[in-house]
Amino acid sequence: MPPDSLQTNIESILFDPTVGKLVTLIVGLIVIAVLARVVRNSLAKRVESTSARYRTRKLVTLVGYLIAFLFAASVFSDKLGGFTVAFGVAGAGVAFALQEVIASVAGWLAVSFGSFYKPGDRVMLGGIKGDVIDISVLRTTLFEIGDWVNGDLYNGRVVRVANSFVFKEPVFNYSGDFPFVWDEIAVPIRHGSERALTQKIMEDAAAEVDADYVAGAKETWKKMVRTYLIEDAQIEPVVTMTLDQNWMTYTVRYVVNYKKRRGTKHALYERILQAIEASDGRVAVGASTLDITMLPPSSLSVGMVSDQPTVKTT
Repeated sequence: MPPDSLQTNIESILFDPTVGKLVTLIVGLIVIAVLARVVRNSLAKRVESTSARYRTRKLVTLVGYLIAFLFAASVFSDKLGGFTVAFGVAGAGVAFALQEVIASVAGWLAVSFGSFYKPGDRVMLGGIKGDVIDISVLRTTLFEIGDWVNGDLYNGRVVRVANSFVFKEPVFNYSGDFPFVWDEIAVPIRHGSERALTQKIMEDAAAEVDADYVAGAKETWKKMVRTYLIEDAQIEPVVTMTLDQNWMTYTVRYVVNYKKRRGTKHALYERILQAIEASDGRVAVGASTLDITMLPPSSLSVGMVSDQPTVKTT
């Protein structure tokens, strides 16, 4: 190829408006990405709260994506008119092929603006229970609790659930508007124990262990009653008794912070057992007993009658 022809081709490529716009787009996106990173790091250093810092980073990232999209649209605005029909047909095909992705994006919008949950909440989503540690455009990341671990304790697994599940299954939030749950323990008490003293032991133990949670739960529940059509529930601990042929079962129902269930249950059992031990036998814990009766010794003799063996016990 002659040098003049090669130079002409290079010049035509360099001065092509489309090439110029591509270069402008690339440079602009780089500048937007750098500015977003600088702003994100700068704000993160000034925000002390972990949750506020997380939300700030997410907001800056979202704004950066939006600015980048608007910048790209403005660069190619004069080229978009001729591709309207093609974009419409292609968009329909893409929407059908990526319907799960689109549903996840819609789920992300619903989660972001619908108060389904937020980072730090304890939820059960898609059959998985755990604490929300990240919410991205397509997936919610949970740090799982339970499964092979008893109680509401972490088991070490990180689970990513598609945001589309918010439209398919119920979302259980343990820490949304009311960051408390009701829990119960059952204590078997032997027949013959003093019922009045037993009732007092259970009520005193619950009042002592649960006092801090009751005060906070009452204030939060008042807001729930003003916001939702819901009854003014019993917040203070309640002790009830059921009876069967084995023992009397006293059930203590109490309110507790959603992250403190296991520790509170342990403290409550300890307090009750200490009070029972200090009752000098007036109250005793019920337990199953098995009596084994020894049979008197016997002798066996084997004989033959009509060709059939017989066994005699003496």
